[in-house]
Amino acid sequence: MLAPTLLALILAAGPRVPVIDVTDLYHPHQDVGDNLDILTAYALPEIDLRAVILDCTERFRLRDAGGDSAYTDKNGPREPGFIPVAQLNWLFGRHVPCAVGPTVAMRSPDDDQRDLPAQQQAGVDLLLETLRRSTEKVHVLSFGSARPIAVAWLREPQLLRDKVARIHLCAGDSAGSYLEWNVALDPHAVVALLRSDLPIALYPCATEGGPFAYGRHNCFWKLDSLDFLGRMDPRLAAYCAFALERGLSHDWLQALERPVSAERARAAFARPHNVWEASVWLAVSGRLLVRGTDGRPRTTSPEELRAGDVVLSNELRPCSVSVEPNGLYRCRLDQPTANRWLYDRGDAQENERALREAWPALYEGYRLP
Repeated sequence: MLAPTLLALILAAGPRVPVIDVTDLYHPHQDVGDNLDILTAYALPEIDLRAVILDCTERFRLRDAGGDSAYTDKNGPREPGFIPVAQLNWLFGRHVPCAVGPTVAMRSPDDDQRDLPAQQQAGVDLLLETLRRSTEKVHVLSFGSARPIAVAWLREPQLLRDKVARIHLCAGDSAGSYLEWNVALDPHAVVALLRSDLPIALYPCATEGGPFAYGRHNCFWKLDSLDFLGRMDPRLAAYCAFALERGLSHDWLQALERPVSAERARAAFARPHNVWEASVWLAVSGRLLVRGTDGRPRTTSPEELRAGDVVLSNELRPCSVSVEPNGLYRCRLDQPTANRWLYDRGDAQENERALREAWPALYEGYRLP
């Protein structure tokens, strides 16, 4: 049973948004942002997290990822992120189901991967079963290759038409010229989805200049430090420290009860951090990024807007999309369609300045039952 305080928060927030989170979450992490971002799926009262699908890739399980990219490291192999999901279920008193999807790339945009071993079918099966059981349409978020979603679409297209509210695809290059990391993981998956008639919102992770460049339509921004994590609930701070330290101890639940000392916090949290997912969680939850009359930015629900608040751009604009066989896509805002949207944050630097203050404050406010 949910604790009274958490239940009160949920009821006050009104109807929650049903979500399936498809994420390339690993343990130990490949990109610790995945460990930090999935925390939002549990902690935001507006989100009803129905399932977590681990969208992992075989070559990162079995060997060193190479160390020749900003996305990879030289710390050796890793496994799908069942442990961080189990930790969050434990902390929040939840039973969110989790399964891993196919770990090898599709061979074509029509490859439904039914011939893969049974252990690689569980993620697609969980995604489909979660949709079948839902009495309302579900938002499906993709932070990775999008392979489990594409395979689910190929197997049961009518189910996805009936039960998916919107696919939020965090991948690609807003300039249409750079093969961004998530797309490169499985170009056929992106092609399959963008050729479908499913409702899809695009949050490009890169633009001209690559994945760390700034543009109006890409979602990348940077935090100078993660020191705010040390000001969270002590158990959430311990979860974050365990992830950042690439904790491999067998007592990964007891690790959540160990206080994070000031010395340990400095070592774990005093580092810059690249962010891509914040815009997606704001859009799906319906939260607004605003600047108050005191000049300070924050996130808020529409119901809690105050007189004088200025709403900053963080919207989805109708567009049309064309996709090439290699997964590169281009969006046109001058030819909008009914089932494609493109993320628009307006002035990228203003967006980053606001989020650098508002996002840490959001995390510091997360509460456990």
